[in-house]
Amino acid sequence: MTTHRIENLADGIFSIAMTLLVLSLALPEAGRDVTLTVELQDLLFGQTHKFFNYALSFILLAIFWIIQHDQFHFIKRTDRIHLWINIISFMFVALIPFSTSLIGDYPDETIAKLFFNANLFILGIFSSLNWLYATKGYRLVDRSLDPRRIAIGKMRSAIIPFIALLAMGLSVITPQWSSWVYISIPVILAYLQFRYKIN
Repeated sequence: MTTHRIENLADGIFSIAMTLLVLSLALPEAGRDVTLTVELQDLLFGQTHKFFNYALSFILLAIFWIIQHDQFHFIKRTDRIHLWINIISFMFVALIPFSTSLIGDYPDETIAKLFFNANLFILGIFSSLNWLYATKGYRLVDRSLDPRRIAIGKMRSAIIPFIALLAMGLSVITPQWSSWVYISIPVILAYLQFRYKIN
């Protein structure tokens, strides 16, 4: 089977999930948490962690989409197992707005951070599985595909689950800081891409 339908579905789900992230941003309701002496800038600064979570999740979803886009540049066909790998992956993409809202509402709670990090870990595992399944024995890719490209793809798709696992460990120790480790992901991905080009 061709990959066009699954690529179209992926684009739709990613775009909806990325759009829904904005719903995690909200100011306290007037008359309950807001007094006449509180200025708008104080309210906005009070929501800094939510803006950080929004930006972080948006960028991470963008990275997942880019990785998948790169994978499907080389994946030329699909089968039922491969379809289900992607469908289950989309289920966790759609869950990202909820897990982002959860850590926004409970920024210091370990369970909230664990839920968010577990969401990214599982999504990362399925992203990695997508590439591993497709390239094993050149199952869904052309046999002319450079083995170095396959190896780089494996490393790229393994980065997010590894970082998410690290973040899960940090959430137990310091929940407030566990999300910051995700900032390293774009740097590592850029390094891998650079290394492939110079080799």
